[in-house]
Amino acid sequence: MEHRDILDYTGALLIRDIMVNGERGDIFIDETGTIADTGDGIAEKYRTEAEFIIDGKGSIAMPGLVNTHTHAAMTLLRGYADDMVLQDWLTQRIWPLEAHLTGQDVYWGTKLACLEMIKTGTTAFNDMYFFMEDAARAVDEAGIRAVLSHGFIDLNLPDKRENECRATEKLVSSIKSMNNRRIRAAVGPHAIYTVSPEGLNWCADFAASEKIGTHIHLSETEKEVQDCISQYGKRPACHLDDCGILTPSTIAAHCCWLDEDECALMGKRNVNISHNPASNMKLATHRAMPYHWLKAAGVNVCLGTDGCASNNNIDMFEEMKTAALLQKFFWNDPTVLPAPEALAMATSNGARALSTGTGSLTTGAPADIILISTRTACNIPLHNQTSNLVYACSGSSVDTTICNGRVLMHERHVLNEEEVLNGSAEAAIQLVRRSRS
Repeated sequence: MEHRDILDYTGALLIRDIMVNGERGDIFIDETGTIADTGDGIAEKYRTEAEFIIDGKGSIAMPGLVNTHTHAAMTLLRGYADDMVLQDWLTQRIWPLEAHLTGQDVYWGTKLACLEMIKTGTTAFNDMYFFMEDAARAVDEAGIRAVLSHGFIDLNLPDKRENECRATEKLVSSIKSMNNRRIRAAVGPHAIYTVSPEGLNWCADFAASEKIGTHIHLSETEKEVQDCISQYGKRPACHLDDCGILTPSTIAAHCCWLDEDECALMGKRNVNISHNPASNMKLATHRAMPYHWLKAAGVNVCLGTDGCASNNNIDMFEEMKTAALLQKFFWNDPTVLPAPEALAMATSNGARALSTGTGSLTTGAPADIILISTRTACNIPLHNQTSNLVYACSGSSVDTTICNGRVLMHERHVLNEEEVLNGSAEAAIQLVRRSRS
């Protein structure tokens, strides 16, 4: 079988003789991209209904990973500015370069991000950036899932706020017109220090009226907290709550500097929180997200990489390990965030936050599945499968990636990979060249 044959194929698919939920069995995916049946010995039942059969011997099947906070097109900024203080990093390097971005840059940067995600086992992501209609085009072609939001920044300027409202409305309308069930829109107020209370209120009302989610940065730095108290007389989570932003459809990224009362508020409002450990460590936000308080408050905590300018890759396997280690180290407790919970953050919790299914390999769930080879050094021995997945594996252990029943990578092969690598490399070169002219 040629790799191109199965990568071009859309229809019923059978994965045979694979480890599923800790037991050996088979998975049958129907033509709608749904897991129709799973278990021991079902291969014979469905072998005539599937044109392609994937031999899963020596592999582990697990749900596709879900990246709940990133800026996908920032793959073009990978390595452009490292080892800097956060504010200098933003004002001296990142924002000046982003001022020269075009829609075509975002298209190629998102194509590259989708390729990297497919190669490392991510099947869905939550993205906030600019020129998001072009990002949607890239996601459509790549075949994975995404929730896309325009980065709403009004800087307390009424005219700019009006422009951001129109840009948000335009994106939501554009994505709905695509009629692609893999791609949905959200509202993306950037943060409390870049969006006015009026802008936050508008975002909350618009998200409610359109029945879509909200994606925002929250309490990433101590300065953000101090400035909010000075300006509004309250902490950031309380300020967002007063503006109507905290809802069950909200994903708040970072949350390093939440206090215990704010964690309780997040639980009361059923907000989803995205932990971004690698980015926060690299930019020295000086505090780890208080996972133990959030867990006690019943908050759905998930995982995100942030963008490649502040993380440098979007490998969710690496992020799982980093999350678990950071929590143990910062809170001085080796029992905090054990491997099963870290794995859930990257799968079922993320799927719940993005409403992309159950994030599990069960009958009726969307067929977002990745196959992990056990014939790699990092998976020998295999005393504890979950431990290996979180602490030993990297994204390079992923052999096959399936989203919505479509095989996007098989035996490490992805369609049009060279085209994406060449196009994105050239886009990055031209972006930097424009910024210096």
